[in-house]
Amino acid sequence: MKEFRMLSTSGILGYGYAEESLKIGMSWEPHVIGCDGGSTDPGPYYLGAGTSFCSRLSVKRDLRLMLQASIAAGIPCIIGTSGGAGGEPHLQDTAALVREIAREEGLSFKMALIHSEQSKGDLAGWAEKGLTKPLAKMKPLDRQMIDNSTRVVGMMGPEPFAKALDEGAQVILAGRSSDPAQWAAPAIRAGMAPAPSWYAGKMLECGAEPTVPKEPDCIFLRVRDDHVVCEPPNPIRRSTPLAVANFALHENSSPIHHVEPGGLLDTTDCRFEAISDRAVKIDGMTWTPADRYTIKLEGVEMAGYRSIAICGTRDPILISQIDDYLATHREKVAVKAESFGVPRDDYRMIIHCYGKDGVMGGWEPVKQITSHELGFVIEVVAKTADIANAVIAMARTSMLHADFPGRLCKEGNMAFPFSPSDIDMGPMYRFSIFHTVEVSDPCALFPIEYEKV
Repeated sequence: MKEFRMLSTSGILGYGYAEESLKIGMSWEPHVIGCDGGSTDPGPYYLGAGTSFCSRLSVKRDLRLMLQASIAAGIPCIIGTSGGAGGEPHLQDTAALVREIAREEGLSFKMALIHSEQSKGDLAGWAEKGLTKPLAKMKPLDRQMIDNSTRVVGMMGPEPFAKALDEGAQVILAGRSSDPAQWAAPAIRAGMAPAPSWYAGKMLECGAEPTVPKEPDCIFLRVRDDHVVCEPPNPIRRSTPLAVANFALHENSSPIHHVEPGGLLDTTDCRFEAISDRAVKIDGMTWTPADRYTIKLEGVEMAGYRSIAICGTRDPILISQIDDYLATHREKVAVKAESFGVPRDDYRMIIHCYGKDGVMGGWEPVKQITSHELGFVIEVVAKTADIANAVIAMARTSMLHADFPGRLCKEGNMAFPFSPSDIDMGPMYRFSIFHTVEVSDPCALFPIEYEKV
């Protein structure tokens, strides 16, 4: 093919997009339509809990329009990292939603589910054989880390997507996948060069991000022999050389070297040329296959239970001595908790002080408080939900009523915006596995299930 065309509806399935953008994009005759379904950006909770960070209502709206468009045009619809985190519950929830839409709209198609959740037995076997390596300063993968994990997924490359397309799947729902892989797969399968195919995937993974003004919406990529063309369907948006170049830097430790399953995308020599007031041509990218094929593993473990309370003050006397006040507050809570039989080691209390250093904490370079009011998020993480809820109640009471030098108010020190003031956040998770595993078959970790919908 001389040109392979792909339409991405949004940065995340459920973020929304203009329906008119979809109509315009479909009029440009794409060969595939799709959307990235998730990310690690919202943190570890969603992988651990097996829930989505986008509402079912918004995901169903986005999916309905995409399925109708793809079936009408006879082209594949591909969703990567289904359900937000790509675990088995996320994949099954998305599949149930697709079946529901198909029933309501009278749609028929072959669907592929690509599973990405990994078993603890397999993980242990890989670790014992020395096939795993740590990332992000993690320690080597061991049995305890595996046993403590709640859920572990593998990040698939393009090969499972291509395999599903080879088997005639029109709708593909994947578990956890590399964001660009779902786009690189159909382009490479169609005979396009790997370098522009992977680069197109980088542009497509976040929808209209490489445009101005930025907002969740559609983006359209044309892949050719040695370059790609990026253009938004929505007439109110424009792709500019600066917008495209800026976006190409995101989510990587290197601005030019993008490590992907199976190789390295190098953008060192990329050139960005405006070919209209709304479209940009990008060339100069290169692709170097890896000597060994590795899959990234992402896993989470439970770290306790979390409860929070939110409050604020505009008392100038309190604000002037806030550090001493919070230090005294922490100690009072600890003493009171001990009197209730809760040792200090059974919980952690963190007070996020917005208006002072709530965003950057100890890294905040501005030490002087210039705000007339401060907001507090009091966070307690404990071994059990009962302990977390008990300590947050003590912390809320102390923040509200504790005395301080020069105090003039005769009632509470804090304003609480919500009732109930104490919010039970439930289980808390943390990322515990960021490792790679070497594989001989890029599809081996990702079994594919087919069904007629």
